[in-house]
Amino acid sequence: MLAGDEAAIMPAHSQRGVAQLGRAPALGAGSRRFESCHPDFFHGFHGKAKAQGNRPACLEQSMADLSFTERRQIEQTFGMGSGYVLDFSNRTFKEFIQDAVARNIYNGSYSGQGSSKANLLRAFFAAEPDRVVGALIGALVEHARTVATPPEANLLDSCQRIADRLKQSAPVLGNIATSTDEPTFAALSREVRRAIESNQPETGLDRLHTYFVTLLRQTCEKRGVQTTRDEPAHSVLGKYVKFVKNNGHLHSEMSEKILKYALGTMDAFNHVRNNQSLAHPNEMLNSDEALLIFNHVVAIVNFIQAIEQRTPATRSSSDVG
Repeated sequence: MLAGDEAAIMPAHSQRGVAQLGRAPALGAGSRRFESCHPDFFHGFHGKAKAQGNRPACLEQSMADLSFTERRQIEQTFGMGSGYVLDFSNRTFKEFIQDAVARNIYNGSYSGQGSSKANLLRAFFAAEPDRVVGALIGALVEHARTVATPPEANLLDSCQRIADRLKQSAPVLGNIATSTDEPTFAALSREVRRAIESNQPETGLDRLHTYFVTLLRQTCEKRGVQTTRDEPAHSVLGKYVKFVKNNGHLHSEMSEKILKYALGTMDAFNHVRNNQSLAHPNEMLNSDEALLIFNHVVAIVNFIQAIEQRTPATRSSSDVG
């Protein structure tokens, strides 16, 4: 039974008096407290936590969408029942998460459930949104394949599928290929992907702008649409939109309206690139707005790539240039 502050914080259904699924070393008498692999294991919450209703404070944030079964798979794969995570020390655990998703796991934001690495990771899953948790799980899977005794392949594959599902809330970069015959364009592609996968979209806005304009110019060149090197993004996009409309590649009025609306946003994108990105010594745009811009621009990129893949290689008539 729980008492005092801990009982007030714990949800009624979590105040169990039975053993829970997990594992603990057979240490005999005086062994350390057992750590459950259930997601309702919140023994680290004491009077310091603030709850709304019956829910711990850390769950009032944008927790990742993980089912009970998925949580169990993650716990088993990364060996969290013992309180540890894979082969990490405290130092390497901090460095790994900082590198993977630009978060400091030891900054106090994730300590509500206890200070073990497993509890910090559980709290991280409860506090962070899908795209961040998905990126970290994917990175953990990649690392787990390299440890001295890797988890079973089917467990790693299951966790990779979980990571892939969660990352779908981030910009869909499926058509931003990193393998291309042009080294400069390939490098741009990798940097755009890295900005999203490391959860730092604000650091990639200038690279995204360069990538977008380069892609537009290359596509226009293939289609015989004339552009100049100094033309801004909205101008080049306008020529491409005119081309696809004139050649019957758009089949709905709404698609045309969306693309025309995008022309105006591309002009604003030029401003963001020049004044709110790493292209110059600027104060960077905040992460949320940067992610919104990424989603918008990548959606246009994916649509352009889809048109190019499904339509014949017709070239522009003389009125586009």
